[in-house]
Amino acid sequence: MTTSRPNKLTSSSTELPISLSRGSADSLRLQLRRALLGLIRSGALRRGVRLPSTRALAAQLGVSRPIVVDAYGQLTAEGYLESRRGARPVVIVDPGSTPDVGGPDEPVTDPIRLDHRPAMPDVGMFPRNDWMRAVRTVLHRLPAGDLGYGDPRGSPVLRRALADYLGRVRGVIADPSSIFVTSGFAEGRALACAVFHVRGARCLAVEDPSYSDWTAVDRAGLRRLSIPVDGNGMKVEDLGGSGADAVLVTPSHQFPIGGVLSADRRQYLVRWLRDGGRLALEDDYDAEFRYDQAPVGALQGLAPNSIVYAGTASKTLAPALRLGWLVVPSSLVEPMNAELRRWSEGPPRIDQDALAELIVSGAFDRHLRKMRRLYRDRRNHLMSSLRAALPALEVEGAAAGLHLTLRLPDAVDADGEAAILAALLRRGLATDGLGRYSATAAGPRRLFLGYGRISESGIDLSVRVLSEVLADWQRLCQSKCTSR
Repeated sequence: MTTSRPNKLTSSSTELPISLSRGSADSLRLQLRRALLGLIRSGALRRGVRLPSTRALAAQLGVSRPIVVDAYGQLTAEGYLESRRGARPVVIVDPGSTPDVGGPDEPVTDPIRLDHRPAMPDVGMFPRNDWMRAVRTVLHRLPAGDLGYGDPRGSPVLRRALADYLGRVRGVIADPSSIFVTSGFAEGRALACAVFHVRGARCLAVEDPSYSDWTAVDRAGLRRLSIPVDGNGMKVEDLGGSGADAVLVTPSHQFPIGGVLSADRRQYLVRWLRDGGRLALEDDYDAEFRYDQAPVGALQGLAPNSIVYAGTASKTLAPALRLGWLVVPSSLVEPMNAELRRWSEGPPRIDQDALAELIVSGAFDRHLRKMRRLYRDRRNHLMSSLRAALPALEVEGAAAGLHLTLRLPDAVDADGEAAILAALLRRGLATDGLGRYSATAAGPRRLFLGYGRISESGIDLSVRVLSEVLADWQRLCQSKCTSR
């Protein structure tokens, strides 16, 4: 006896139970998006189901392929689908956990549909298989005696791997004994600032604009002195006579403006450090992701006795690993050791050795090459979309990192920037502006558009939203000026 089963969509289905009405007041795009969303929310399309190709669905519905591309792209940007080039989209949410982002006439409860926040890597690309192989290898090799607390500076296996890797890739002059493994840049910065204070520093020069959280610097007892930046990085000539005895700098890709410290400024900074016996903390931010040319070497290679070099795996792999490192001058090893004992026992040893295995095996380099191509393509797509939709706006900064800097019209002031950001968020687009990173920086207002966590189809939608919001803002300004 044969038992009949209810008709059910599977990953091999080639058709969807969707019909569109050309007599409806709603566009075909909106109807298709709502139909797909309804199937996902109802559970008819469950997590893991692979949808038809854009060509197949367009043929089934008798519509043009761009309509399907747009609907898939919007649902991908909203987090319902995962789309990869050359593959059919896959549903990636369960019915009960689906965010209700709504359509144009529905309330939005999850404000972020289009994530353009800077410094956000694509964690969905984390090399899970390589990581699992590395962990298995480490567990097979690791002696039982190494499962104790160990050296607070970090795993000797990882410190050796980092010394070789940083010398080969970044030109860093490092001995394993001078490397300290941290739980990320925040801890590394706090440690370095504490040691700077121990060594007599009292005034730390910082880039303006720069990071938004200075708690660690303030707690270390250091007074902050803001130094402006431009397209060539920190204006280091302003350090002369400033009274600063230490500096925090992002020379490879200034955060957030995006400039690269010029050769002349590098030489000036090195002289300033040596002549006054001063210290620097170099955050080698985004150094691994340069798309138009080979990255400039680390500043530390020019003055290893004056510079504490900081790097992390947060952008290259994932922030959840909580793995970073400091390369310190030999004169600071003992003060750093003493300070470290007050902080923690360091990140998990097994994770440290797994990262070392990724580096030594070559899997880390392969992953970086893959991510460079991905981010380069997304950046190029974002640039192309911006040029087409907003040709009058200038993009600043080097072709590097995980975000670009968009210079807003000169008429936009700090209040206008905040209003634009709020309007974008109401439309589901999250990004940052200059105001978050500086209350005093002069010059034009800016938006920092990340591309680490958004697909190319999501980028097209984002630029359309951005152009509409800017047009609304300009009309509002003109209306106010006319009424005066």
